Amino acid sequence: MIERVEVRRGTYYDSVSLMMLSRDAGALDGVFDVAALVATPINLDLLARQGYQLPDDPPGLNDLVVAVRARDEHALDAVDDLVDGWSTRRDGDREVAHGANDRFHNVRSLARREPDVNLLVVSVPGRYAAYEVAAGLEAGMHVFCFSSGISTTDERTLKELAARKGLLLLGPDCGTAILDGVGVGFANAVERGPVGIVGASGTGIQEVSCLLDSAGVGISQAIGVGARDLSVEIGGTMTDRALDILFDDPGTQTIVVLTKPIGPVAASSLLSRANEGPKPVVLGLLGADPDPAGRGGTTVHVVGSLEAAASAAAALHDRTLPDDDVAAPGFTPGFVRGLFCGGTLCHEAAGAAAKALGGVWSNIAIPGGAMVPDLWESVEHTFLDLGDEALTQGRLHPMIDPTLRNGRALREGLDPSVGVLLMDVVLGFGAHPDPAEALAPLVTELLDARAGSLSVVVSLCGTDLDLQDAGDQRQRLEAAGATVTRSAASAARIAVAASGAGSSNGEPGAVR
Repeated sequence: MIERVEVRRGTYYDSVSLMMLSRDAGALDGVFDVAALVATPINLDLLARQGYQLPDDPPGLNDLVVAVRARDEHALDAVDDLVDGWSTRRDGDREVAHGANDRFHNVRSLARREPDVNLLVVSVPGRYAAYEVAAGLEAGMHVFCFSSGISTTDERTLKELAARKGLLLLGPDCGTAILDGVGVGFANAVERGPVGIVGASGTGIQEVSCLLDSAGVGISQAIGVGARDLSVEIGGTMTDRALDILFDDPGTQTIVVLTKPIGPVAASSLLSRANEGPKPVVLGLLGADPDPAGRGGTTVHVVGSLEAAASAAAALHDRTLPDDDVAAPGFTPGFVRGLFCGGTLCHEAAGAAAKALGGVWSNIAIPGGAMVPDLWESVEHTFLDLGDEALTQGRLHPMIDPTLRNGRALREGLDPSVGVLLMDVVLGFGAHPDPAEALAPLVTELLDARAGSLSVVVSLCGTDLDLQDAGDQRQRLEAAGATVTRSAASAARIAVAASGAGSSNGEPGAVR
């Protein structure tokens, strides 16, 4: 086997093109491994850790790096030819696209010529996002801001502008919304119904909406306000705006508010705001203790997890979440390694497992957890959010391109100290068109290699109406040997049981 690392200076592809280029190059005869990446620091570090020899003159953010391991020079040259062909095709596509869209030079031009357009989706590098968001708001449009990287000062200013204009600013770093039945970002295909959701950004909204859909309870609206909205710096401006909309919305009978841990002042303010409204509110303070003292009052129900929030909302409509009826996998003592595409799902699973495991390590803040010293090296029980901004600069989110997550899963699953591999699969608009196609063969390979000493547990977030079809995905993952559940918390409980945490038959390590 031989390898080659080529740097194409001043060559830029968007993340979707890079995923397709890597896929096509990897399918060539004699090519064992290939990565086509923007030369961000995180991507260069990843290549170095994979053993590739990088050039002495380091590439920059405007450069393309193509790293290949292949059988011979002929296969390496075939990859070069393929990349050359992509460059030619890209230039041709750019000319066509420019000719088709040059009437809209900017957001203001769009607003003038298409006055009925009332929603702007912003997905540009973070340093440009605030300008585009401001242009959309000034033009009278609601804004869904997928981009991150907006400063807290700019976010507060922009959200105050949106509130004055009676508009919504969803985000920044907003992954999901459902507005009048239309999914935006990574939303799922769910039935319309009486429950409105307000959440930070993405997978938390997705899991609750899918769980409710499985209980026969539909969604009226789902409004993502961004992870920092309830911080002291922002002050909950869009959460208040979203609550006003849902309190007034005749199609919304029950409201679910989801937030990761917030300070006591913000929590008290949110509780008061919910109690002031005319409709019952399920307040999901994720990671918090349940509310045995009833501080939520008669119309506000305080819970501590996504699963509990969906269950409480379903109960208000005389429905219950369906039982997964999942058989426990075999007893495979060892460390639990959680590899998640969804940050909120990672938070939910790690929080559900932390106490039983004696603590966890993570790259996000987890109650009862500690920050992992090195993102690339797991420590004992580790739960990672692989969709974190540090890992997605210059590459697609793992919900779209699972290459990074699957590569890490292979390494973790072959580690003999690991007893359980825990992962999420998130379906919906914009997500990978067939996650099982990429994951099921890996599950089979790992379980065969570990011969009864490894369990694989998958939290599947989706519906049968999604393009990917949750029922089909579940069937194929189970056929590969995975244990599949509907929620991250349920998956975490099964993973803990399989690992033997607290059992006399096994002593997995705890965080020290």
